[in-house]
Amino acid sequence: MNRKDLMQQFGVSVPQASLDIAKYSELAPSNLVYDTSSRTYMATAFFQPQFLRSSARSYLAELIAMKNGVIESSVSYIGTGVEVDVAPIPPRSIDDATVAILVRAIQDRLVVNTTYQSMTSIEPSERKLSPHALGYDGFRWHVRAYCHTKKRFSDFVLARILAIEISNQSEIDPRDDIEWHTIVPLVLAPHPDLPDATKRVLELDYGMENGEARLPCRQAFLFYTLKRLGLKTSADSNPIAQQIILKNRADVQPYIDGVTRK
Repeated sequence: MNRKDLMQQFGVSVPQASLDIAKYSELAPSNLVYDTSSRTYMATAFFQPQFLRSSARSYLAELIAMKNGVIESSVSYIGTGVEVDVAPIPPRSIDDATVAILVRAIQDRLVVNTTYQSMTSIEPSERKLSPHALGYDGFRWHVRAYCHTKKRFSDFVLARILAIEISNQSEIDPRDDIEWHTIVPLVLAPHPDLPDATKRVLELDYGMENGEARLPCRQAFLFYTLKRLGLKTSADSNPIAQQIILKNRADVQPYIDGVTRK
């Protein structure tokens, strides 16, 4: 990079760009070296990111956000990106006002009156909810809330909230949502009937250590997580169809039953 790159990316002046480079060189003296032939600063072989957003995970997440139109390239710190695409999924409609009201209700611990379309009813129903958290299952956004109609904590898909308004102060304590606050450890492992070479590949894919990957999961998210991983049921007889298994299924099953029983 050089001063021109900073000026174009961040809209700063020449003196400010020089000050920024000098400050960064002071913070990370082993990260940059000035190449006189190209008149640019180059990353050294000892480069170490100094900021969290410089991580590979952050970089890839920002690429996806730009591809999906969540953020514009003009407000991204990536600069010149690379060609990227995302496997398409149907877009989920989310109303801005609904999210704003839910966030306010969660922050101020308020009750909201909603018109909700459930999967089990033909017609929408009126629901009085005390929301306390938002959740994302990888495909859809939910609000975690106490339903005053059914007298229990549950998940409600944001796109199915047809109408919403603030009501009164809630007397529900979010700490009473046991399924939300219970963390269930999931132990993933390659299917035992796979060849050793395939097992090794899966260990790399899932970042396993000693043939296992441990995944902490809220009990409230168990159904979604196991469904997404293809682990809703016991190991398939065909290891190619289900390449990983839930190694501690016996320990997890009581928590699964606690969710699906509702």
